[in-house]
Amino acid sequence: MLSYRHAFHAGNFADVLKHLVLVHCIEHLKKKDKPFCYIDTHAGAGMYALNSEWALKNREFDSGIAKLWRRDDLPAGVRRYVDLVGQFNQGKELLHYPGSPFIAASLMRKEDRLFLYDLHSTEFKFLHELVKKDRRIRTFHADGLADSLSLLPPKERRGLVLIDPSYELSNDYRLVAETLKKMYRRFAGGIYALWYPVVERQRIRRLERALQDSGIADVALFELAVSPDSKGHGMTASGMVVINPPWTLEAEMRLELPWLAEILGAEGQGGHRIVNLAQEGAEPAP
Repeated sequence: MLSYRHAFHAGNFADVLKHLVLVHCIEHLKKKDKPFCYIDTHAGAGMYALNSEWALKNREFDSGIAKLWRRDDLPAGVRRYVDLVGQFNQGKELLHYPGSPFIAASLMRKEDRLFLYDLHSTEFKFLHELVKKDRRIRTFHADGLADSLSLLPPKERRGLVLIDPSYELSNDYRLVAETLKKMYRRFAGGIYALWYPVVERQRIRRLERALQDSGIADVALFELAVSPDSKGHGMTASGMVVINPPWTLEAEMRLELPWLAEILGAEGQGGHRIVNLAQEGAEPAP
């Protein structure tokens, strides 16, 4: 479980979807003057060099952020996300990609708070060194799924939790569903954003059914595919499950996901799904 390093995957199509949704959710919370907290259960190293040996090994960013980097026809929400990535790069060259901690920190205000967890010793060390001077941020070398429960409900009574495990263990799919139910019982008014990879579709079907059976009232799912499901190795799609999504999120995703599927899809094979799992009759992935 502790062998995973996100540096190999930074800026890929899955990061594009995950961070696009993250930006939407944070911007929605900022519409009110009241402060809020952000909890990241798997924060990673925080920042990634795209010219590093790790990032260049598979160049996954070439099929993600790099395809969007210099386009002048981006939908408004995608433009907001790409401009944010641009804040961490000088000039026109794409050399750095911010992880979710830096995306969140760059958008949040001085009165808001961030709680960042990571269990990987090396990743945590990088993260802590990068953010230790920011008084809004607390870092924890700990299991974010288990330990972050103690933060709920937050004193602000407003918050966003991002859950982004590596899914290297098959029981991670079961664990995230169980954790979301526990979190929701403690803090029903929070926004919860869960990322998942599509490697084996059957696991996603089970995850969706577990969330449907949870009794949680508002569960939206947004999925971006770059190729059709396959029984071979590799991620063909990824998704974001958002509990208590901002009321504007679905409309924005209906504009942006088809566009991203066309631009990021391999040889015209991209696709997308938008489902509210809590609606009566909602069907899991085919």
